[in-house]
Amino acid sequence: MFGGQHAQVTAVRRKDGNIELFECKKKTSPTLNFLMKIPFLRGIVAIIAASASGAKHLQFATEQYDLDHADPDDPEQAPSSNQSKWMMILGVTLVGILSFLFGKVLFTAVPAFLASVLFDRFVQNLVIQSLLEGVIKTLLLLSYLWLISQTPMIKRLFQYHGAEHKVITAFEHGEELTVTNVQKYSTLHYRCGSSFIILSIIVGVIVYSFFSYDGVWDRIVTRLLLLPAVLGISYELLRLTNAVRDVPVLTYLGYPGLWLQKLTTKEPDDTQVEVAIHAFVRMRELDAQEARQHVKQASQLVHSS
Repeated sequence: MFGGQHAQVTAVRRKDGNIELFECKKKTSPTLNFLMKIPFLRGIVAIIAASASGAKHLQFATEQYDLDHADPDDPEQAPSSNQSKWMMILGVTLVGILSFLFGKVLFTAVPAFLASVLFDRFVQNLVIQSLLEGVIKTLLLLSYLWLISQTPMIKRLFQYHGAEHKVITAFEHGEELTVTNVQKYSTLHYRCGSSFIILSIIVGVIVYSFFSYDGVWDRIVTRLLLLPAVLGISYELLRLTNAVRDVPVLTYLGYPGLWLQKLTTKEPDDTQVEVAIHAFVRMRELDAQEARQHVKQASQLVHSS
């Protein structure tokens, strides 16, 4: 899946070898545009919007898989109506948002609980307590990612993740987007969302160090209440690391995220790179079409006035 300024596109290779595309124009509203301009708050808004959008594209991929494995003579596996399809998409969007929120709550509460049970009786310093909590959270995250990466389905998903990064990097280097050219590049990319995950752990260690607590449950509640602040700061820090990535010394700020991508990306094969190229090229075409449309509308407004 690739997201541009105006459109998002997902490409899926069907069982017969054809590549199907799911195209979705980005919807904007005055309220959303306003919120996205507010530092720290815009991070929360962007995360929720990305979770909702990603869920819709994942649903498309799931539907294509189901079609490839469906029995055409079974009425229960027949394609659903447009109305039921849109109801399903809305449901998947909600599930995507709730799944993200649940995941963040779980990966915040469990490390806080374990750190309190294991270390609070021995350690009184808030900074060290927060650091130990961050270590536990990192170990849980790495263990989780390594474990799921061993399953064939997730490994294939991580290969497509690597293909996306290769295509973007090749484009940024001015390469013609062919499979051979794209395969020359790394699966790691500075602006990957994986960097946000590790940044939120680092920011959490710092923020939590300023807040005392009384007992394990108070600690968990404190962490959950501070979670929006941690996510907001992490988003701003991610923007900063992207902005200074070409500065020789400051480029190292983005290295923790690149290290994490060693787990969340895998080397893709040529067929997977081809799918990623199709999605990226189509996204660029839709963005160009939308940009021309905006110019045309602006020109018409000028002439009418």
